[in-house]
Amino acid sequence: MRIEDTNIKKFIATSDVISLLNMSCGFLSVICSLNSKFELAALLMIFAIMFDSVDGWVARKTNRQDTLGFGKNIDSLSDAISFGLAPAIFVYATINTTTTTIEPIVILVSLLIVICGVLRLTRYNVIADLIKTKDFIGFPIPGIAFILATYYLSGLYNIYIALILSIIVSLIMVSTIIYPKFDNVPVLAISVILIFLLILPFKIVLLSVNIPALLLLLFCLYYLIINLIKHYTQRTN
Repeated sequence: MRIEDTNIKKFIATSDVISLLNMSCGFLSVICSLNSKFELAALLMIFAIMFDSVDGWVARKTNRQDTLGFGKNIDSLSDAISFGLAPAIFVYATINTTTTTIEPIVILVSLLIVICGVLRLTRYNVIADLIKTKDFIGFPIPGIAFILATYYLSGLYNIYIALILSIIVSLIMVSTIIYPKFDNVPVLAISVILIFLLILPFKIVLLSVNIPALLLLLFCLYYLIINLIKHYTQRTN
């Protein structure tokens, strides 16, 4: 390869721009968390998930030729920021500004999110061409950002539960538990509608609980738990 062939224009495609939008939302979420704008930080993590969910689709629709793996790498690096760093900083900032008595634990849990996120993404890149499966091995990394974001936006956010959820989800991300790709069209359609309702200027609230955020949180927790149960049920049979 010649130096001239390393021009970034020769590598980047439309789907990569979408991956960069994912990363940009993750970075801006970090900035918002550091400035205690937690609601906006949570929404930006959800926007990052939306961009991440369509970059692969765009790559397929545009017949992206990626023999060097540029797209796969930029996608993983973007995910590391949006779904590794952003939720870690979100957890640290929301809890650290509330109480300082458990700060060392909060720091360690935040670090665990980043470490497990990077490990999961790296493992995926290594085994992607070696294991023929359409399913996820370990909980998908956007899930931790989705759980934390919707949990906060629901209005039910509790710092101790947030810490426990972060530890559990981080460890499941690097497990060998199979999580099937979610293709239930009605549920996906409902989720899209709920996300739309969530980002509207006005809130749909009942007894101080944001209903769209709560439903999205329950959907994700169900996906997390039901496949965890199936895994251990199959092992004992």
